[in-house]
Amino acid sequence: MSSRRPPELLRRSGLGLLFAGLAAGAVLTGPPAAWAQASRMAGGALFGPPTGQAGPAWGPPVARYASETGVRFTFDRSQGLPLVKFDRSPEVWVLKPQPAPRGDVLYLNDLGEPILRASRTGGLTVFTSERPEGLAVALSGGGQTLRMTALGPQQLLERLALASTRATRAARRLIPFEADASPSSSALTADAAMVAAEAIIRMTRLPDGRLVLGGVERVRLIEGRQARADLREGVIEITVAPGQGLSGRPSSDRILAAAGLR
Repeated sequence: MSSRRPPELLRRSGLGLLFAGLAAGAVLTGPPAAWAQASRMAGGALFGPPTGQAGPAWGPPVARYASETGVRFTFDRSQGLPLVKFDRSPEVWVLKPQPAPRGDVLYLNDLGEPILRASRTGGLTVFTSERPEGLAVALSGGGQTLRMTALGPQQLLERLALASTRATRAARRLIPFEADASPSSSALTADAAMVAAEAIIRMTRLPDGRLVLGGVERVRLIEGRQARADLREGVIEITVAPGQGLSGRPSSDRILAAAGLR
């Protein structure tokens, strides 16, 4: 496969502005007027500070948990859908609660697979690829709310460049990231890019992952009505749905499933 240089240009066209990352293959397109307004309002971080919203009766609404083997994560039930973020990964998992026997609650990912199980008495079990049978965890303290904030075009471009750098390092060749984004989807697009990079990193650890990754030429992020992940003709295409919050983008598990690795 021929090598590809990262684009090094800033071009105005009838479709909007095209920004190109100099350090990595990152491309962002979108309406220039809307982005100009968004750049004046942009915050610094992708996830903002804690809030005081109430959660279910058992346990704090936002808390940190840890296992005896070192698995640590933040569990956030202060918003619409429960969220969990493991310390060793940038990905935030959007969970769907489902009743389970004995009054327990299962928390499922977007493939319907269990990530957490909460018992009626307040116990919590986490399911990981290393421990699919489950691992008991204990409350270890308070946590920070997992919330997205708006990003300006430069900040989004930096996130795309970072995602491309992480994917490129894992693949050992350039994996450019392209995004057709608007101010309303900036934070979600940035988060989806990091999740896509995480999926590519995970591919390299799977038996057939590098074979599949060998056919991936780029990652494209677009807006749509439903969160989707597709792999076609060498392109991992991620569709984000801005009105749905973090659930409006696919998880790394769904991206791996789209690549035939789940």
